Amino acid sequence: MDKRIAIIGIGDDGADSLLPRYVERIERSQRLVGGERQLAFFPRYEGEKVVIKSGLAELADMLAGSDKDTVVLASGDPLFYGIGGYLAKKCGAEVYPYVSSVQLAFAHMGESWQDAAVYSLHGRSIAGLAQKIDGQGKIALLTDERNSPQRIAEYLLHFGMSEYRAFVAEHLGGDKERCRWFELEELAAGGVECSPLNVVVLRRTGPSPQWTLGIEDEAFAQRKPDKGLITKREVRILSIAALGLKPDSVVWDIGTCTGSVAIEAARLCRDGAVYAIEKNEDDLANCLENMRKFRTDFTAVHGKAPNGLEQFPDPDAVFIGGSGGEMQELLRVCCTRLKPGGRIVLNAVTIENLFEAQQAFLAQGYRVDISMIQAARSKPILNMTRLEAMNPVYIVTARHGGDKEREEQP
Repeated sequence: MDKRIAIIGIGDDGADSLLPRYVERIERSQRLVGGERQLAFFPRYEGEKVVIKSGLAELADMLAGSDKDTVVLASGDPLFYGIGGYLAKKCGAEVYPYVSSVQLAFAHMGESWQDAAVYSLHGRSIAGLAQKIDGQGKIALLTDERNSPQRIAEYLLHFGMSEYRAFVAEHLGGDKERCRWFELEELAAGGVECSPLNVVVLRRTGPSPQWTLGIEDEAFAQRKPDKGLITKREVRILSIAALGLKPDSVVWDIGTCTGSVAIEAARLCRDGAVYAIEKNEDDLANCLENMRKFRTDFTAVHGKAPNGLEQFPDPDAVFIGGSGGEMQELLRVCCTRLKPGGRIVLNAVTIENLFEAQQAFLAQGYRVDISMIQAARSKPILNMTRLEAMNPVYIVTARHGGDKEREEQP
C-alpha cells in the first residue's frame, strides 16, 4: 500500500521523464507540492497545488499536519543532495527517484562515474574545496549562481590546478540541454555564457603534485633572511600525530608562522576545517603563499591570540606553536572552547614555558603528557657524514582529565 506522502524525482523535460506509475501516483493524489517550474509541468492537475517557498522544516510540518494524499516534486534523485532524505525521515514519505544530474552528465561524457568524487556547492561556500579535490581523477560539482563554472575555474587556477579540464552540462534532459568541454583558462576569462542550471565535471588530464605527511622544511616559503621560523619536519610529524586528527576535525593553529602545521592538518582533515592565526604580517604572507602552493584552503588571519579566536568555531584539536607571551589566558580560552574528547598540543623550547604550560593545563583539569624530541640530521664532512643535533623541543599534549579512553592508555 502506498504511503500518504510521496516524493517523486523529475527531470528538466517534465512529465515526459516519468515512468507511467509515477504519473499515475501524481494523478490520483490530492495535493501536488513543488517549485514553480516543476508545478508548471502539470497544467491539467486537478488537485491543490502548493509552491515551495519556505524552508524544509515548515514544509515538513505542513505535510505531517495534513491527511491529504500528497506528492512532492523534486529535481533528479530526491535522495542525492535533495529534500528526499529529510522529508522521508520527518514525514515517513516514500521516494520515487529519477536519474540524478551527475548520472546524466557522465552519460553525456561517455564515462563511468563509480570512481568519481561528488561535492555540492549549491548554497554552500567554495572554501576548503582545494584540499578535498586535489589529485582526484574525476570530480562532479553541483553548482549555483554564485559558484558558477567561471568562479570554479578561477578558484582552481588560484591553487595552480591547471591539470584539470571542465565539462559543463546545462539543462540536462530538457529542451535547452547543452554539454561542452572547456579549458579552465577559457572559463576563467569570463567570455563563456553558462545557464545557472548546470553541473560541472572536472577531469584530470595530467599529473597532480604529490605531497605526503612530513613535507620538507625547504619546500615552504619562509621569512628571509632569518629562515628557520618553522615547526621542523620531525617535530611537526609527531605533533600532528599527538593531535589525533580525523577527516572531519576542526583545527586551530595558533602562531601558524609559515603555515606548515595548518597545511599538513588541512590535507589530513579534508572534510573538516582549519583556522590559523599569526601576529607577524610577513609570516602570514608566507603562510598564504604556502596555502596556494600546497593546494590547501583554510582560514588564516592576522592577530595575536587569544584575541581573534572568538571568530573561529569550537575546535576538535588545537596546535600552539607560539604563545606571544599570553600563555595563561591563551590556554584558558583554548581549554574552554575545546570540544569534548579534543586535544591541545603545545610546542615549548624552554623549561620555563614547559612548566607554565603544564601548570596552566592542570589548573583547567586537563591531563598532560610530555615528550622531549631531540633529533639530528646528517651533514657532509669531507667525504664522510656526521650528525648535527637540532634544538630539543617539548611536545605537550593536553586532554580532558575525565576521558575514559585516555585513562586506559598506558
